[in-house]
Amino acid sequence: MDIVLGTTKRKMIDIPEEVLRRLSVKAARRGMDLKKYIEGLLARDAADMTTDMDDEEAYRWLSSNDPEGLVPADEKEQERFRKWLEL
Repeated sequence: MDIVLGTTKRKMIDIPEEVLRRLSVKAARRGMDLKKYIEGLLARDAADMTTDMDDEEAYRWLSSNDPEGLVPADEKEQERFRKWLEL
């Protein structure tokens, strides 16, 4: 999954040497430089806003921020669905 990033901001962080070494190995296995690998990890984590939410909280967040699927089907679409189900 590719994450498209807009403007960026520079932030200096401290990473334990052992963690840095392991991340470097993982990045190398994927043929990536460490910086791009870490940026990708952070972007994917930030993109999945529902990871640490229970089902109710995730549904509430998705309903207000990503409402796809919450629009009721019109009568024509409902009829096609009934025919597809052979009702």
